[in-house]
Amino acid sequence: MSARVDSFHPLLRLLHGLMAVLVVAMLFIGVTMVASVDGLQPQLVAWHKPLGLVLLVLLLLRLLVRAVTARPALPASVTPWQRRLAGAVHVALYGLLLGQILVGWATQGAADYPLRLGGWHVPALVGANPDLYGLLRGAHAWIAYALFALILLHAAAALVHGLLRRDGVWSSMWRLRPAREHPGQPRR
Repeated sequence: MSARVDSFHPLLRLLHGLMAVLVVAMLFIGVTMVASVDGLQPQLVAWHKPLGLVLLVLLLLRLLVRAVTARPALPASVTPWQRRLAGAVHVALYGLLLGQILVGWATQGAADYPLRLGGWHVPALVGANPDLYGLLRGAHAWIAYALFALILLHAAAALVHGLLRRDGVWSSMWRLRPAREHPGQPRR
């Protein structure tokens, strides 16, 4: 039987924070990139593509770390429907992030644009196809809207737990040091 934990693994917290910054940056880079008509657009595209691949690696690492580390239990004050909603939002966030990255990668192949990470040529997921490119580009935009909405919902819930309820959910993710041990509680 494993000991009860009161916070997420430090690597999981680091990955969460790093990915949060990168995902929000990618959403804003993407919007600016599509709306840009000046000379800034090529530089934004040059940032967007490799950051997407970096996010894929971080996402896969995060899923691995999440699978092998213990997670704190939600407090008893979180009702069953809230637990189900929180679980569904997390699954949707992971699914949309993975889908967004893969759709973006496939879009590059369908457009016959080479994708590079550093000096390495990344193999295309699909062959050049203008019709598929149009579909994938639209899907990439709609997934971005859905991600943005879920991120706002996730952030709002985190703020409710951290500022209003003060029930330990916020601190389980953002605690920089382990909580002080309580007498009788086993050391981790």
